[in-house]
Amino acid sequence: MKNDIAAADEELLATLGYKQEFQRAFTPLEVFGIAFSIIGLLPSIASVLFYAIPNGGPAAMVWGWLVASFFILLVGMSMAELGSAAPTSGGLYFWTHSLSSPRCRNLLSWIVGYSNTIGSIAAVASIDWGCAVQIMAAASIGSNENFTPTSGQTFAVYAAIVLSNAVICCLATRVLARLQTLYVVLNVMLCFAVIIALPASTPKELKNSASFALGNFTNLNGWVPGYAFILSFLAPLWTICSFDSAVHISEEASNAATAVPWAIVMAIGVAGILGWAINVSLAFCMGTDLQALLDSPIGQPMATIFFNSFGQKGTLAVWAIVVIVQYMMGTSMLLAASRQSFAFARDGALPFSSYLYRMNSYTKTPVNTVWFTAIWSLLLGLLVFAGTQAINAVFSISVIALYVAYSIPIVARFVFDNEFKPGPFTLGKWGLPVGIISVLWMTFMGIVFLFPTTPQTDAPDMNYSVVVLGGVLILSLVWYYFPVYGGVHWFTGPVPNVDKRGNGRVGGMMMSTQRNSGDSLDKKGERGMVEAHRVG
Repeated sequence: MKNDIAAADEELLATLGYKQEFQRAFTPLEVFGIAFSIIGLLPSIASVLFYAIPNGGPAAMVWGWLVASFFILLVGMSMAELGSAAPTSGGLYFWTHSLSSPRCRNLLSWIVGYSNTIGSIAAVASIDWGCAVQIMAAASIGSNENFTPTSGQTFAVYAAIVLSNAVICCLATRVLARLQTLYVVLNVMLCFAVIIALPASTPKELKNSASFALGNFTNLNGWVPGYAFILSFLAPLWTICSFDSAVHISEEASNAATAVPWAIVMAIGVAGILGWAINVSLAFCMGTDLQALLDSPIGQPMATIFFNSFGQKGTLAVWAIVVIVQYMMGTSMLLAASRQSFAFARDGALPFSSYLYRMNSYTKTPVNTVWFTAIWSLLLGLLVFAGTQAINAVFSISVIALYVAYSIPIVARFVFDNEFKPGPFTLGKWGLPVGIISVLWMTFMGIVFLFPTTPQTDAPDMNYSVVVLGGVLILSLVWYYFPVYGGVHWFTGPVPNVDKRGNGRVGGMMMSTQRNSGDSLDKKGERGMVEAHRVG
């Protein structure tokens, strides 16, 4: 049975133009595991609680989460349908090229690939930065709040986290797959522990009434109430994001056409429900002085809530697990990001692609792209030396960049003339309305997250998302249109390394062909193979 599934997976991948290079060691549960572990509910909520508390307080935490989760699920369903039709590590930019018009498919695929790359790197940076802040919060709690970390100290911890994550991600696929089950178990146990233990341990004077927990709207940042409430959506949007990670390991997954889409949908659904329960628990147990939570010397709102409820020793015990789960999130995110970079390098689109597109002969994993992703994540962390708001921009950068990458293939499917053939997971007639709502939601939220935290701002407090993301996308377009050497002269989108019969490269060269999603090479590709470029 396993051999039949493996053969079917390899055959489907061959129809998409790629030979089987990875070991298919991820079971469907482990594919769900990587999507769910990257979401990492409780530590993720802890990392971005500072967005929700000043932009609506308890009402935003509870009801903002519920509203945002619904729309995120729609986005995930649209993504799942595409992932079921064409489960390949290239994912988003592969779908874009397959579904778009020949006149613009190369450029759109380029934009999506770079948006996905910077979004994934920013997600690694934001997760690991959150982990570094959590470790420093533990140090502050352990010192009776006498220790206040400097930016340099926090960056040093951040660098150690990123580099150690990279070492783990260089391990064999089978080892990384088995770790996902552990990640899921720890995630779920931590969520239930807080949902149950926090209300039981919170002193009576800090417990809030239902009217406060479910209805109080506290606006501390100065935006008009409606807009402040929308800004609080960054917390659930950043938490329940990067679910395209399941797509990027699809070439390592068993029964990928079914496992990948259901991993996306189930991870979002479970995260939405458990996350809402966590926010309700926090809203009832956080006390009424919200400004004090933000100004605490601990430097972490959720750690402060735990400290007020569990005391020093209890908080350190729970917080240790929070830090471990957050660290695991970073490992899973770096794993997925490295696979996306590997796929993009496989098609020659990244600088030094010939070096990046290499499989380590010992571990059978793309070690070079692991370190490529880790190094760029480290560089992104240097934003901390530009100020608090600058480093906090990595949270919104990851959402905005990924939403750009998510939106374009969904639009391409319905706008351009193509022969999209759904896989085992399909929305049927609901595909179009769900896709329209998803794209409108992502476009709206992408614009919202470019605005600063407060209406009155200066250079240190501006939103650096537009600077970093805009700069990367502009540079990618300069690279695309650069005279003689630019991508416009040689980039042909996803480049097959196997023909539709699974026969591998001809003469050691790639084929430059156009494909339809979920199908074999199209008629233009079948009329002949043309030399593209070597990838090493």
